[in-house]
Amino acid sequence: MEKFTYQDVKEAYDRIHPYLPTTPLIESYYLGNEQQRYFFKLESLQKVKSFKVRGALNKMLTLTDEEKAKGVATISSGNHGSSVSYAASLLGIEKAVVIVPTTTPKSKVDKIKYFGASVVQLGKNYDEAHALGHEYIKDKDMVFIDSYYDDPKIYAGQGTMAIEILDQNPEIDTIVVPIGGGGMITGIAVAAKAINPDIRIIGVQTEACPAMVKSYEDNVFYDAYPNEESYCDSLVGGVGILSYTMLKDYVSDIIVVPEASIAKAVAFMITEEKFVAEAGSCTTIAAVQDFRERVGGKNIALIISGGNIDGDVIREILAKY
Repeated sequence: MEKFTYQDVKEAYDRIHPYLPTTPLIESYYLGNEQQRYFFKLESLQKVKSFKVRGALNKMLTLTDEEKAKGVATISSGNHGSSVSYAASLLGIEKAVVIVPTTTPKSKVDKIKYFGASVVQLGKNYDEAHALGHEYIKDKDMVFIDSYYDDPKIYAGQGTMAIEILDQNPEIDTIVVPIGGGGMITGIAVAAKAINPDIRIIGVQTEACPAMVKSYEDNVFYDAYPNEESYCDSLVGGVGILSYTMLKDYVSDIIVVPEASIAKAVAFMITEEKFVAEAGSCTTIAAVQDFRERVGGKNIALIISGGNIDGDVIREILAKY
C-alpha cells in the first residue's frame, strides 16, 4: 500500500491553490478564556461547503489526458460527490458521474447535478450502491475517484489544510479534527507534524459510530462499522485502510462525544458564533465544551469541515437547544 509524506502534501497544495481560495481561520468569540484561544478553520466556506474538494481536486489534477477523456466517477451521495462534480467542472472534464443510492434525497442529487456531473442511482442503500457502482465504473471504463480508503493523492489534498492553518497562525499548537473515514485527520497530521513536530493532533468521533477508536482498541481494521442513528451522516461507517495504518503514529488522542453534545454544538455555532456548520464538523466544538482539559493546548485550531446540514435538522436541533 502506497503511503504519503509531507512532500506529497506540499505538491498537492501547489496544485490546488490556484483553484481554491484559502479558507479563513477565525477566532471564536465565546469558546476561549485567559489560558486558551480557539480558532475555526472554516472549510464550510468552500464553494461546495466541504473540505472534500481538496482531495478530489488534487487527485483529478494528476490524471493524464487519456484518463480525463475516459471520465471520472465516484460513489457518494454527499460532500465527496459534490466535490468531484465541482472539480470536474473546474478542470473541463466533460464526463463525470456520481453514483448514489436510489433513496438519496432530491436535494443532494440536485446539488451534485448543479456542479455539472451526471447522477446514476443504483441500490437501495450505500452498501448496495457501492457494490453496483464499482461494477458500473469498471464496465464504463471510467476513472474512480476514491473518497477516503487508500488513495494517497486524496489524503495529501486534505492535508493542505494544515499548511494553511500554520501559515495563518504559526502559534497554533493543537489541531482538533473530526474523524469519519480518516482521510482528513491523517492528511492534516502528516503535514502539521512535519512543520511542527510538537503540535498535537486530536481526533473526534461521535458515540454513534466510533469506528477508528474501536479499530485501535480491538486491533482490527473496521472498513465497515455499524452505527446508531446520528446527526453526523458524514462520520458514520468504517475507516480507510491508509488512515488506519498511518494515523496511530501521529495522533495524540481520539475523543468520543455524545450526539446530544454535538447537537448543542450545532446550535451554539448558529446562535452564538453565527456560522452554519454540519453536525460532523461540530464534534470539534463538542469536544472542547465537554473535554476542555483533555483537548488541551493554548492556541487551538478546530476544523469546521463542512456546512452541508439539512434544513430540517437545523430546525429540529434549534427547537431542542
